[in-house]
Amino acid sequence: MSIGYQYILLIIAGLAGMAWGLPAAHRLKSPFDIGAAFVVLCGVIVFAMGVLLTFTPGFF
Repeated sequence: MSIGYQYILLIIAGLAGMAWGLPAAHRLKSPFDIGAAFVVLCGVIVFAMGVLLTFTPGFF
């Protein structure tokens, strides 16, 4: 089994985006809360891709 260690940065970036965006989406006033919610969405996507590519590097 091969592990793609270079993709761990994607996991960290996704977690950071989710950790910042979730409270910010509730704290910021409209229309800035939409941007924070979009950061959360991107964080989830980046996190999922990072996990997928870390444990199956040749997936794509």
